[in-house]
Amino acid sequence: MKLLVVEDEAKTGEYLCKGLTESGFVVDLADNGMTGYHQAITMEYDLIILDIMLPDIDGWNVVKLLRAAGKNVPILLLTALGNIEHRVKGLELGADDYLVKPFAFAELLARVRTLLRRGAFAMVENQFQLADLEIDLIKRRVTRSGAKIVLTGKEFSLLEFFIRHQGEVLPRSLIASQVWDMNFDSDTNAIDVAVKRLRAKIDNDFEPKLIQTVRGIGYVLEVADED
Repeated sequence: MKLLVVEDEAKTGEYLCKGLTESGFVVDLADNGMTGYHQAITMEYDLIILDIMLPDIDGWNVVKLLRAAGKNVPILLLTALGNIEHRVKGLELGADDYLVKPFAFAELLARVRTLLRRGAFAMVENQFQLADLEIDLIKRRVTRSGAKIVLTGKEFSLLEFFIRHQGEVLPRSLIASQVWDMNFDSDTNAIDVAVKRLRAKIDNDFEPKLIQTVRGIGYVLEVADED
């Protein structure tokens, strides 16, 4: 993965580049905000480590310009300004995390890896499709054969759980704990009723059927066998 470090302190910049390179990353270094901004705009990076106190334009303005330009690359701010107002300002402008100087390299590396995992998950796992069912988790939009399907909040959560585990047989007890955050009571049919309502919206008027009942266990989201 390729990272951009924007840091005007030469020793800090060299320290970061050396440590990140030894950790397996490809690293570019910019020593001022404008150079960093132009590199971020013209090249593709998986993450930017950005100092706030820079000699030309500060890190806050770099974040602001990048977000205005449509760059959604994760940004980790480095700051000697430890008060909460400065931290909140960076996050509100669109940064993803911050680290107060001085810091341990191990903590910076952990934050970098966390942001990279989060970014990869967001890019890959925001939209799902099964047959003609399409789900956009960010916009909370569900369509089937192009027709918009309106779900309640709980129905959407149930469908999201199904789609994230499509092809897996999901016991009623697991559905209860993950979607309703409750222990399963075998004497209640709450899960079956909720699935029936969801099925009425996404299956009843469409083919193929997607929500399958596994008798005695629970449900599975998959395309029904033609047999």
